[in-house]
Amino acid sequence: MKEDEYDMSKMDNLLSPSSGDLEMKFSDGIMSKETEIDLDKKEDKNKNIVRRMIDSFKPPLDGSYHSDNLKRKLKSRHLIMIAIGGSIGTGLFVGSGKALATGGPLAMIIGWSIAGSQMVGTIHGLGEITMRFPVVGAFANYSTRLLDPSISFMVSSIYICQWYFVLPIELIASAMTVQFWTTKVDPVVWVAIFYVIVVSVNLFGVKVFGEAEFAFSLVKVITIIGFIILSIILICGGGPDHRFIGTEYWHHPGALANGFKGVASVFVTASYSLGGSEMVCLCSAETDPKELPHAIKQVFWRIVFFFLVSLTLVGFLVPYTNENLLGGSSVNNSPFVIAIKLSGIRVLPSIINAVILISILSVGNSCIFASSRTLCSMAHQGLIPRVFGYVDRAGRPLVGIIVNSLFGLLAFLVKSASMGVVFDWLMAIAGLATCVVWLSINISHIRFRLAMKAQNRSLDELEFKSSVGVYGSIYSATVNILILIAQFYISLWPVGGWTSSQQRTESFFKNYLCALVLVFVFVTHKIYFKCSTGKWFDFKPLAEIDLETDRKNIDIEIVKQEVREREMYLASKPWYIRFYNFWC
Repeated sequence: MKEDEYDMSKMDNLLSPSSGDLEMKFSDGIMSKETEIDLDKKEDKNKNIVRRMIDSFKPPLDGSYHSDNLKRKLKSRHLIMIAIGGSIGTGLFVGSGKALATGGPLAMIIGWSIAGSQMVGTIHGLGEITMRFPVVGAFANYSTRLLDPSISFMVSSIYICQWYFVLPIELIASAMTVQFWTTKVDPVVWVAIFYVIVVSVNLFGVKVFGEAEFAFSLVKVITIIGFIILSIILICGGGPDHRFIGTEYWHHPGALANGFKGVASVFVTASYSLGGSEMVCLCSAETDPKELPHAIKQVFWRIVFFFLVSLTLVGFLVPYTNENLLGGSSVNNSPFVIAIKLSGIRVLPSIINAVILISILSVGNSCIFASSRTLCSMAHQGLIPRVFGYVDRAGRPLVGIIVNSLFGLLAFLVKSASMGVVFDWLMAIAGLATCVVWLSINISHIRFRLAMKAQNRSLDELEFKSSVGVYGSIYSATVNILILIAQFYISLWPVGGWTSSQQRTESFFKNYLCALVLVFVFVTHKIYFKCSTGKWFDFKPLAEIDLETDRKNIDIEIVKQEVREREMYLASKPWYIRFYNFWC
């Protein structure tokens, strides 16, 4: 069917925003179209399921590599649960045990409060830019636009590496978690089972990923709510032994374990436990952008309720001197499990263990999602070869999924004697990735606001504005820098001191090797950039920053009018309604 066979009225209908029959695509600067979509869908129905599955891996019908080929199938409920439960994982359930042992209950509250407060500014700033430019990769794209291509390459590369190395570690952790119930099955078998599950979820497409994360997050949320209720009962003496605990452990052994060093150590642990919070904005190219603001605002409540409240209660139930807290990184070292065991309740530890297993699988699921979308973004920006941006007919960034899945095979080293050493050094390569990514987001948002001002653009153009504004990003950037300094300090002068100079050197590089890797990646790309473009930097003046490309196709005047009407409506409501809207 040729284009000239349509009359103009039919073409107008086909190209209208409400029509799903024809979507205009751009690939390599040439306009192309997905023709006869309905006919192809009818043909697909006549094919058997195997044929349709094979065809789904083929290139899109228009043959393009454009990121618009990603499918917008994530719904509001998916985003909200990803926002709420996205970073609730082993960092909270297991990692908090070491934090309690090294810092004490008061240090946990201080550390998570400061790290959590910067997270609000970071995610709100990222959300503001994402609503303006809902593109694949989110911050990976914004660093190129608002900062410099070499900074974007450095930040995106280390972020991807982090997920590449976390995937096999989480698969191994899941196999070890099962040993809570039985040790008769070889861990390799569990690794194989969990590997197939995690890879399959991502190969089935973004809708299945969304449903899986919705289910995983729902389980985690229900568990923490139940734990909070149970903790209050136990603290008040409602346990099997009816012993009133109250603030006993805050007095003996005390509120702080190792003074300032303990607080600094918890500060670092808390920041990394919040990693993955940016995931909700990585979904922007695969959902209706209008669903993002509500999901972004859930970050505040997740931090306050699920992190601060639950960890505060843990501090009342478990003394920081409990020997199991520093026994390792297994579920037996989880303060949540220890708290229940100390109360004499026998069934619940198995339930908490099952939730920890689900949390581990959720992280593995997110590893492939986050890395594949970031890799796709880098390819579409021209930072890496074009093939990594391949999106198949089903809307999957297939090459990115395959590459991360190959790294997941490292999990089969589970029985290797040198497994621990290998993964310690692999994680050292990307150890600072989380804070570096957050810092790049903060600076990008500050530059975005300054560019809006320099180009005389009104903030009323923005469909979503950060609740904490540009000052929130400045605060968050400051906190992220302090986290990096705290990491450096603890690496050189750890809690408990050193036993030898060799241990000191090894530990320091395990904690700060990432900094050297970042410098190497940045300098290497700068040399390449200079050779290919003839200039060292592409750090654009504020007045020249592109604020239009990839912007949502909306009428600015209509947006301004809607913003004014919404503000007037809220101004007429009671304070608690305004408060709810501000944070929810």
